[in-house]
Amino acid sequence: MNRTEPPALLPMPDVQSAPDHREIPIDQVGIRGLRYPLPIVDRDGVQTTIAECGVFVALPADRKGTHMSRLVALLEERAQPGATPIGVASLHEVLEALIARLDAPAGRVKLAFPFFVRKIAPVSGVASLLDYEARLEGEIDERGFRALVSVAVPVTSLCPSSKEISEYGAHNHRSVVTITVRPRRELFITDLVRVAEEEASSELYGILKRVDEKWVTERAYDNPRFVEDLVRGVASRLQDDQRVAAFAVDAENFESIHNHSAWARIARGL
Repeated sequence: MNRTEPPALLPMPDVQSAPDHREIPIDQVGIRGLRYPLPIVDRDGVQTTIAECGVFVALPADRKGTHMSRLVALLEERAQPGATPIGVASLHEVLEALIARLDAPAGRVKLAFPFFVRKIAPVSGVASLLDYEARLEGEIDERGFRALVSVAVPVTSLCPSSKEISEYGAHNHRSVVTITVRPRRELFITDLVRVAEEEASSELYGILKRVDEKWVTERAYDNPRFVEDLVRGVASRLQDDQRVAAFAVDAENFESIHNHSAWARIARGL
């Protein structure tokens, strides 16, 4: 049998590494909008999700371009079986590898992905998954490593004013509480989810039986929350958490009796 030998690889010019006569450094250059399956580690273990990725490096003034394929290769290595899953701690390792591989003075990674938590219905005990929009960001430069962890948590809020003035009933909102923190050390997405859910009128579930629906409805009625209550309750918890160096918390109530939203924000240190 005749075998066809692969053609010899010929040396090719490296245009990206050529000098640039304008000598203007670029703050960030790289790729964004790339979707990739990545393992994410959290308190309850590792889950593989599809992340929308941005990977960037700083480009020195004397270099024409960066090597974009190496940015994708970095993610490909993390997607392989047996690779270290990505979390706050391992994000530091990813960034160290990034700037070493690209010989760059600084680097940044942004990962946005759906994050799932298995919830147990409060009365029936039926299990189901609920999804949250999460984000991990990391940056490394001459000042060191910094990270951000963010999650948007859907909850129920019941209007305290409506409950107070109505002879029966009160109007509810679907609300979203978004927490962003700069951690001092390892901090889990699940921890932030629980803070938001515990400060709401009620948390949400993927599956509810009738006995659960009764429980959730009555719990919300017993725990009315303005949008101001949501951000203050979460902020109070984050201020007391020694793992948190800085934070921002946003709450948006999608009003059920108005065609607009109610919104509030508290930020400390970001």
